[in-house]
Amino acid sequence: MTESSEYLPEVVYGAEQVAALDRRFIQEFDVDGFELMQRAARAAYEELAHIWAMPGTLCVFCGPGNNGADGLLVADLAREGGWEVHAISLVGTEQYSGDAAKALSRYMDKGGTVENFSNATIEADVVVDALLGTGLNRDVEGDFAAAIERINEAGDAGIGVFAIDIASGIDASTGHVWAHAVRADATATFIGLKLGMLTGEGPAHCGDIAFSALDAPDALYFEQPYVARRLTHRRLRKALRPRSRNQHKGDNGHVLCIGGNRGMGGSIRMSAEAALRSGAGLVSVVCHADHAGAMSQARPELMCLGVSEQESISTLIEACDVIAIGPGLGSDAWAENLWHQVMACDKPLVVDADALNRLAREPFERDNWILTPHPGEAGRLLDWPTPEVLDDRVKAVQTLRERYGGSVVLKGAGSLIATPEELWLCTDGNPGMAVGGMGDLLTGVIAALAAQGLDTSAAASLGVYVHARAGDQAAAAAGQRGMLPTDLFDAIRSFVNPGRS
Repeated sequence: MTESSEYLPEVVYGAEQVAALDRRFIQEFDVDGFELMQRAARAAYEELAHIWAMPGTLCVFCGPGNNGADGLLVADLAREGGWEVHAISLVGTEQYSGDAAKALSRYMDKGGTVENFSNATIEADVVVDALLGTGLNRDVEGDFAAAIERINEAGDAGIGVFAIDIASGIDASTGHVWAHAVRADATATFIGLKLGMLTGEGPAHCGDIAFSALDAPDALYFEQPYVARRLTHRRLRKALRPRSRNQHKGDNGHVLCIGGNRGMGGSIRMSAEAALRSGAGLVSVVCHADHAGAMSQARPELMCLGVSEQESISTLIEACDVIAIGPGLGSDAWAENLWHQVMACDKPLVVDADALNRLAREPFERDNWILTPHPGEAGRLLDWPTPEVLDDRVKAVQTLRERYGGSVVLKGAGSLIATPEELWLCTDGNPGMAVGGMGDLLTGVIAALAAQGLDTSAAASLGVYVHARAGDQAAAAAGQRGMLPTDLFDAIRSFVNPGRS
């Protein structure tokens, strides 16, 4: 059942949509609900035994619903596999009903026992979280909150933590933490991938994800509603075909990067170099005069122009194919002059950083741009508190697109890309990329892909994917801590040549 990110399903669902798939599987495909539970338990135990191959002591924390029933069936399989099992229920066993009662009877009829939760320190080799499942829609309180705290303490002490279907306390649709949430090392999930596992707080709490369709037929998913699609290498290969042997630099697009106010030249240089490494034929830079000479010397392939506070850049705007504006732009009169010149043109734009903050002060709509906010910038664009953006990233990115037009990238763990056609999700990337300058690189990558002929939707989504995969490759080479944005350049070049990677 173990799957890498690349081979997880492409389609991603919300909690209600997955519940509808479950019901349809049972009602239309003549599968007994308890049989489905047993399939889930077998798939989960197979994954658990793969990760922790030597049987030891297993603590299974069970809630009263179907998620708890899955836990009891896993406990039964673990006993047969040689584990010393402690099944711990958060409610009295008389509260189990339906298929959950069947699971409890099976477990106890085969010699298993159920202990009451005691809020004591956990002593085990592995803990299984089968407390709450995917239907949670309110804050976790009482014994359930205490149990989650004990599980997380165990994880901090080096005990393995394995979640069934989703880490308890995580909203399956949004990734919001309902006051308390388990931090699992790995999660086995079933039927459909839940968006909340893959964005917001979800990735940090669900750990490595293994998926099983539980032998569901392809027909189950046909024409069923979903929330988003995951970005994959297959789509990248289709979009970036090998170049013709007679191509010249003019065929590969001219990117104009605008930013780098006094003292901030590094930001726009990284954007511009990322555009070069992503295959743009020509890259020009408009920056503060303080930086133009040094930038040209450091990277002679860039055509750098240092401009004054009132200088026109109309000739460069006319000559380019795509404009990237924002990194290091600042907020003074120099920045305002460049901002208004760019907004008066009709060229495709990638808007980031200081340019997004200016847009938040002077909001308007445009169809041919790509906005790339992090949650703080998204909050300013929406006039929402940042926690509200984080609580429902899907709502935030879709509202941004409706309000501002074009395509919108909401950066962060599980970046979301709202385009006119689709909502895309990037499940690649890593915490080592949480360092200043990474967003500047993304701006350049997206601009270069747009300059090479991809429409703004494809440039936004595939630019995020290339950037994230490059970050993963750089982390694999030397670790996450200490990774610099410029460490990604070679990997970016590799991923924009997908036939080689």
